[in-house]
Amino acid sequence: MRGKKTADVDVAPGELPGKYRAPALEKGLDILELLNREPNPLTMTAICERLDRSQGEIFRMVQVLQDRGFIDKDPKSDGYYLTDLLFSMAMRKPTTQSLVEAAIPTMRTLASEIGQSCHLALHSRGDIVVVARMESQEQIGFTVRPGYRHSLMKTVSGLILFAFQPDDVRARWLEMIDPKPSPAEVKTFFATAMAARKSGSARAPSSVVGGVTDISAPILRGDRAAAALTVPYIKTTHSQGSIPDVAEKVKAAANTIAAQLTEGDSRA
Repeated sequence: MRGKKTADVDVAPGELPGKYRAPALEKGLDILELLNREPNPLTMTAICERLDRSQGEIFRMVQVLQDRGFIDKDPKSDGYYLTDLLFSMAMRKPTTQSLVEAAIPTMRTLASEIGQSCHLALHSRGDIVVVARMESQEQIGFTVRPGYRHSLMKTVSGLILFAFQPDDVRARWLEMIDPKPSPAEVKTFFATAMAARKSGSARAPSSVVGGVTDISAPILRGDRAAAALTVPYIKTTHSQGSIPDVAEKVKAAANTIAAQLTEGDSRA
C-alpha cells in the first residue's frame, strides 16, 4: 500500500518528509567512502564483505562508478581504488580555488625563507586533505603531496583546523571520524586543541614520519579556520631557523593569507 504524498514524492507510512531513502545512491556512496578509507585496492569480494552486501547488490554500482571515472581497477591485484576525480572536483570549487590562489605566493615566499616545504590542508569528513604544496629550493627536504589524507586526530593540521571552529562544528567533525575515538582520546585531543587555539599555532612530531616535526597555523576566514598552513620541518645542515623561529614565520604567513582572503571577500 502506497503512503501519503508530500510534494509529489511518495512517503512510506510513518516516514517523515526529509528522511527519504535512495538505496542505490547510498550503496554507491558506501563504496566511495570505503575505498577512501583503504590504503590498498579492494577486490569485488572484499568490498562486498566489508559492506556486508551481496555481489548482486554491489557489482553494478562498481561498474557504474568505474565507467564514470570515480574508481578504477588495479590490473595487478584486480582491486578497485579511488581515483582523484572527487579531489579534482573539489579543487574546482570557487572557495577552494580562491583559497589556493591567495595562498600560493605567500607559501612560495615562506618555503624560500625557511628552506622547508609547506602545504595547505582542509577538513574532509573527519580527515585532513592536502590541497596545495610548495617545495623548498633545498636539495634535501620533505614534502607532502596534494590529495594526501589522514585522520583529523592524527595530524597537527587536523588539530589546528579543529581548534579554530565553533563548538557545533567540532562536535559534528568528531562524529565523522572513523574509527570512532575513545572518550579519553577525545578529551586529550580537545585539551591539546584548546592549547593550540590559545597560542595561535601547534607543533608536534609527525605521527607518520620519524624525524619530522609538523608546525601548523590556522588560515582564518571569519571566525573559523578555513585551512591549516603546515610545515613538515626536517633538520638538516641547510635548515634556516630553529623550530620556534619557523613557527613564528608560519603564523605570520597564515595571517597574510587570511588578510588576502578577507580583502578578496570584501571585493566580491
